[in-house]
Amino acid sequence: MAAEVGSTDRPKCVTAAFRWLHGAMRRSVGPRSPSQRPEKYATDADNHMATMKLKPGVITGNALQELFAYCKEVKCALPAVNVIGSHTANAALQAAREAKAPIIIQLSQSGAQFYGGKALDNSAQQASIAGSIAGALHVRTMAAVYGVPVVLHTDHCAAKLLPWVDGVLTAGEEYFAKNGEPLFSSHMLDLSEEPLEHNLEICRKYLTRMNKMKMTLEIELGVTGGEEDGVDNSGVEHSKLYTSPQDVLRSYDVLSPVGNFTVAASFGNTHGVYAPGNVKLTPTILRDSQEFVQKERKTGPKPLDFVFHGGSGSTPEEITEAVSYGVIKMNIDTDTQWAFTQPIKKYMDEKSAYLQAQLGNPEGPTKPNKKFIDPRGWLHLGEKGQTARLVEAFKDLGAFNKFEF
Repeated sequence: MAAEVGSTDRPKCVTAAFRWLHGAMRRSVGPRSPSQRPEKYATDADNHMATMKLKPGVITGNALQELFAYCKEVKCALPAVNVIGSHTANAALQAAREAKAPIIIQLSQSGAQFYGGKALDNSAQQASIAGSIAGALHVRTMAAVYGVPVVLHTDHCAAKLLPWVDGVLTAGEEYFAKNGEPLFSSHMLDLSEEPLEHNLEICRKYLTRMNKMKMTLEIELGVTGGEEDGVDNSGVEHSKLYTSPQDVLRSYDVLSPVGNFTVAASFGNTHGVYAPGNVKLTPTILRDSQEFVQKERKTGPKPLDFVFHGGSGSTPEEITEAVSYGVIKMNIDTDTQWAFTQPIKKYMDEKSAYLQAQLGNPEGPTKPNKKFIDPRGWLHLGEKGQTARLVEAFKDLGAFNKFEF
């Protein structure tokens, strides 16, 4: 049974883990510092356009809103990649360094559990909570070393997983009390399977809690098709794959008085990669929603920050169109999983004769195979593959070399 919405109570079985992580946070952060704030725009001498100047580290609070506003202004978006351990997190940081742009690094509930260790008991979400905290502290530490700005985010959280986000928020509040900024930049609640008003009411309660730390909430309206992270929407009713402008307006009315939020509005997007013709994207839903809210509430252009879920397998043209309608974040997971796994598979195939035993290979029956079986060699190939795919995503999203840091 889900914990009370917005509850700060944590399961007793995770108290010990929190005590240890509490000390780790205190040791790892150093002196307090205000939320990352972008510096003034700089002029690109070649392109005669303003580029946003950022400092390395995690972007939080008002600075995150300024980042999203800049993305809409220059018509670019940031890739959001799910990480499951230090190797995938480091590959993402390297991609940001090569692309000269901030990256969104996010943890799902099961990805955070994997980060903490699959052998741990997760009956009360304690492994996912601890893994989320450990992942955030790792990224915070290494972002400074890689010299890149990062948005730290947690991904899809259905109603049954709310105790996970409750625990991470509690850790974030403790972090905020000591450091003046939250542990994560933002969290996502995916209550798209709930009735709209129930979805928005729960989101409103969480955003009220999060806004005290100037955090951003990502919500989902409509359902993203396909299967991702243990949630299977492959058989969902077709109409639910397309969000209506009226529902977007309702979310604007409920949440905008409370705090900052982004909207993952469904426009036919699907998790995973499928054969051509199986997925019909309709990005104009995003355009129509922006125009509808602007007209009904007399706002400026593009009043909403949209999120593109299921970005893997999308064409550059589809991505460009979605970005032009106010998408500032695109989730990419399946493509990066393939990019990580494929070079490792190739290595295993090519070096198969050296991977049958610790001793003995085509060079001789007593020749050692240590350098071939060392995971550091082939894991790094996966890291490089993921980095390259993310750099490609930065280019597709128009964010490549659009920042200074």
